[in-house]
Amino acid sequence: MPYNAEISRSNPSCLLFLIDQSHSMNEEFVTADGKKTKAQGVADVINRSLQTLVAKCTKSTGIHDYYYIGIIGYSGQGVGSVLTEGPFANKDLVPISLIGNYPTRVERRAKRIPDGKGGFIEKQVTAPVWVEPKHGGVTPMCEAFRQAHRIVSRFLLEHPTCFPPIVINITDGEATDGDPRVEGSTLMSLASKDGNILLFNLHISSFGKDPIQFPDDPSALPDDYAKELFTISSPLTTYMVKVLNDEGRIVSPRSRGFSFNADFHALLRFIDIGTRPKDLGESREELNKIFPS
Repeated sequence: MPYNAEISRSNPSCLLFLIDQSHSMNEEFVTADGKKTKAQGVADVINRSLQTLVAKCTKSTGIHDYYYIGIIGYSGQGVGSVLTEGPFANKDLVPISLIGNYPTRVERRAKRIPDGKGGFIEKQVTAPVWVEPKHGGVTPMCEAFRQAHRIVSRFLLEHPTCFPPIVINITDGEATDGDPRVEGSTLMSLASKDGNILLFNLHISSFGKDPIQFPDDPSALPDDYAKELFTISSPLTTYMVKVLNDEGRIVSPRSRGFSFNADFHALLRFIDIGTRPKDLGESREELNKIFPS
């Protein structure tokens, strides 16, 4: 069966984020911490996800390079890696150990935690930052898919037996440089010996409509744009379906890695599932001790 390859230092996998940084990402949406721009919300979620991935890959001997990470931004300023400084310069993909050891900066934040008496107390926590919020111009999604194809193709040449790379595209609007189904389908055709790469699409919204998450039928989607993104979204793996069903979500083997009109909570949930291709041996309880939800 596909999607069963071991993820190890000798056989790492790849996780590539594609981030819409167009002008509309400056719009606000509501979170538990108040209003923030979509650009800030996406940056926060990816930074938190990278922090969690580093924790999953950290053993007593250090950070094990189970994954190579890439983050591509696309906007009117062009398409390219958002990791451009220091050890990340001129690199499309970097090992997770480099991510863990070299955050761009570390900031202190106030975090509300339960006080055990029905209330909350505020605690200062440190948070590493790799991705900064940016926005401006148009939405060259097709070019982002082309660059993803180039990056993933090169990774597969070097790691032909890997667990298939995962590409997560986060956007709030339509492509302005063509039909994304063409380049998206070409990207989805890439494969390792363990199966085709996984392309997941996350459409975020500031309109407060109910998100549609992990659908298995395009007929329930509200418009042609949503149906276009559905067609270039890969089915969830068996492991992902099991995780969601175990958590009380009703998904089927036909459910796809696609979310439409996602709010901040749905954004968090989607990225969490998309970055968990299979169990690396850490229990959810152990991870929650390190990074409480």
